[in-house]
Amino acid sequence: MRIPYYPGCAVQTTARNYAVSGIAVAKKLGIELVELPKWNCCGVFPSLATDDLMRHLAPIRNLIHVQEMNENGIVENEYRVVTFCSMCYHTLKEANMFLKADEERLEKINTFLEREKEYAGGIKEGYKGGVEVLDFLEVLRDIVGYEKIRENVKKPLKGLKVAPYYGCLVLRPREIGIDDPESPTVMEKILEALGAEVVNNPNKSQCCGSYHTVDRKEIVAKLTYDNLIYPIRNGAEVITTCCPLCTFNLDFRQKEARKIHKDLKEIPIMYYTQLMAIAFGLEREYYGVDLGLHYVDPKPLLKAKNLY
Repeated sequence: MRIPYYPGCAVQTTARNYAVSGIAVAKKLGIELVELPKWNCCGVFPSLATDDLMRHLAPIRNLIHVQEMNENGIVENEYRVVTFCSMCYHTLKEANMFLKADEERLEKINTFLEREKEYAGGIKEGYKGGVEVLDFLEVLRDIVGYEKIRENVKKPLKGLKVAPYYGCLVLRPREIGIDDPESPTVMEKILEALGAEVVNNPNKSQCCGSYHTVDRKEIVAKLTYDNLIYPIRNGAEVITTCCPLCTFNLDFRQKEARKIHKDLKEIPIMYYTQLMAIAFGLEREYYGVDLGLHYVDPKPLLKAKNLY
């Protein structure tokens, strides 16, 4: 199976460990993620303007490139596009829904795109509205299935106590979210299939502080404490995530949080795809733990569990 893949900016830089592990896991499961030959930043967060139509140009260009992949024979009749990043997923999905719900909006966007053909990455035609945006978690749940994940486990994560953390953007609003926004279970079921011991995290769908990490570090430090202390008290040894920004905040801001809250102990943060790569028995290069991207090194824990 070959599916168009939108990487986005984060997994090419600070979240390379997400892509390295995720692409390898997909391949192991029989899915080739075919990167869009041309893509641009999704645009991330919404505009505060009343008329925010223009902000949808960036994500829609990427959906047009999915159309082009089919027209150029790169993929065959595959109008689904997959992304790992929760921020990218949210932005692409929201823009897609926003335009497909109103023909006038879609026509207006395509008019703008018509005018910029000469300099917007060689776009030949407008958006037709037929692309479906998927988060990789949806691919694992709805296309692969938990049983196939279980069948591919070579090194069960037995004895590893893992607490999932989803954050906001992959779950809210409900019409965009991939699971119950208050009580999601997709990562828990993946972890169970991997043989891990799932630890309850009552704050698993709470906000990480998002971009306040740039200008309001104290807010993010407080939220980091709130989001980590409960799973730690419940026995978690590692937190698993699906969003690059959540991962950065929970990992990098632990230091500030521990200065304020002495009861917060250090805990590693890992993407669920990294745990899958380990459980699948893939080569260590696909674990993504040797890229210098973890602020709290997970290797000591993995070695103690005979997983590295």
